[in-house]
Amino acid sequence: VQLVESGGGLVQAGGSLRLSCVASGRTLSRAAVGWFRQAPGTDREFVAAITRRDSTRYADFVKGRFTISRENAQNTVYLQMNGLKPDDAAVYYCGAGFRSDSSSYPTTAASYDDWGQGTQVTVSS
Repeated sequence: VQLVESGGGLVQAGGSLRLSCVASGRTLSRAAVGWFRQAPGTDREFVAAITRRDSTRYADFVKGRFTISRENAQNTVYLQMNGLKPDDAAVYYCGAGFRSDSSSYPTTAASYDDWGQGTQVTVSS
């Protein structure tokens, strides 16, 4: 499956962005999909995930601010980000996991076999 992220950009603190992860080649509704982010000099960290059964998981630092959702007709998963903070600045990646254990461990990067190229999010203070 090929994944393409979009929707990143520059936003002021407190602003919002909606990231999109569009898939081609396979039906994304059959996958766990996770959003991870990586800032310079740091490891890739979990942000949010949605399992095959549409259960959602969030990192503590985004709870109440970010929302992950699917649009199956568009073969797309979104990450709505509200109340952005300068610490949210990073390259955001989506991953798709079609294995049976992908949805069991959605917060782990190893659960995802396919990744997009990433989209940059910059938050000014």
